[in-house]
Amino acid sequence: MFDPQKLLEQFLGGGSNPDGTKKSGGLSPDFMKGLATGGVTGGLAGILLGGKSSKKMAKGVVKMGGTAALAGLAYKVYNDWQASKSALPQVEAPPPMKDITPKPEGTPFLPSIPKARDDMSLSILRAMIAASKADGHIDAAEQQKIFGKLDELDLDMEAKAFVMDELRKPLNIDQVVASATTPELAVEIYAASFLAIDPDDPAEQAYLAMLASRLKLDPGLKANLEIEARKVMA
Repeated sequence: MFDPQKLLEQFLGGGSNPDGTKKSGGLSPDFMKGLATGGVTGGLAGILLGGKSSKKMAKGVVKMGGTAALAGLAYKVYNDWQASKSALPQVEAPPPMKDITPKPEGTPFLPSIPKARDDMSLSILRAMIAASKADGHIDAAEQQKIFGKLDELDLDMEAKAFVMDELRKPLNIDQVVASATTPELAVEIYAASFLAIDPDDPAEQAYLAMLASRLKLDPGLKANLEIEARKVMA
């Protein structure tokens, strides 16, 4: 079995820095800006989306900084939304927090148990690949181009086979929805899917609308996720 966590890191532009140290995932007090840094040359998603040069998501999904960055985005939006539901009117604004950096490690957004992290990684990988097919862009010819580029990457055969098999499958939103076994994972799946496609493309808008409905995302939560994800794409 290949390492799903490693493969997801490669999809999201995570991994190691040039000096050999592990990337932090882009989390910082200004982590949203950090997610959007870099070009379209990094991240395995750049191969999947390489033919979509005009797509607005190129800056977002590629080089977003790894799994921790995606988890941080989803964690922040979900917790802000939860807090807004229970917030009481305030006469005075609260003092600014000293550290507003999301810390998803050990939460359902970034489980510390290896098996749970593997399952989460597989669900997000499948969701991103499914989303990349929402506009019918990946036809047989494009698949062959992608497979050729995959052969040039430092991936084991099982990881390459997984990506190829997922690309060959017909788009199956039922499988994506079924993998969202928790509300937190549903939020991450939607965020990853939003980042993996052009949300302004009509066909992909329809896919996102169907996905949000099937995942039973609250409209307010969905809207906030899209606002923050668009900041990544800016």
